[in-house]
Amino acid sequence: MGGHGQDSALGVIASYLQAGGVVMPILLLVTVLLWYALGVRWLLLRRGSAKNVRVLLKRAKEGRSNPANGIVDQAVARGLAIKRSGLPDLRRRLDDAFAEFQRELKQGSVLITTLVTIAPLLGLLGTVMGMIVTFESLGDMTLFSQSGGIASGISTALFTTQMGLVVAVPGVIAKSVLDRRQQQIELDLAQITDILVSSPADPDAPGSDARQGN
Repeated sequence: MGGHGQDSALGVIASYLQAGGVVMPILLLVTVLLWYALGVRWLLLRRGSAKNVRVLLKRAKEGRSNPANGIVDQAVARGLAIKRSGLPDLRRRLDDAFAEFQRELKQGSVLITTLVTIAPLLGLLGTVMGMIVTFESLGDMTLFSQSGGIASGISTALFTTQMGLVVAVPGVIAKSVLDRRQQQIELDLAQITDILVSSPADPDAPGSDARQGN
């Protein structure tokens, strides 16, 4: 019974792909790549603790921070370690240390943008191909032919347009959500840098001891 249902579902998918013409398998591949890229990007854009940056820095200085489970948590720990080292040119060192996080934040962004742009264009291409078949059938006055005639052309046009929109619209929504998350994390990283640079030197830092000794 289950096997029959599975065969039926596969048959529906196969007929759907066939109805969309040669563009449909490409659209299917774009769909798989898009949602894979969105999933990977979602995992990469983990902020960590939901608390604001000042609270995270305060807790970390007091030794009460939780394990680093996201980019902001890791940036707080790494930034404090650099601050306590007492090395000069703190802002540059923090920027260099956070460059790795900036690269992670941008991973997959270009691919997702490209796929979201391509999907409706492929749907439009399928629509044009379907309309060409339709007009050729009208020119030959063949309502039905071996290739399907007018019915086949209209079917191809409708299915590819639908598939292109089904891929693109949710992809655009998911992309905007992830882009907002990226922007927020970037703001958090910039805030961590500003707070650490403007805060007084840690008295336990090696550089501070040296200055005090002088």
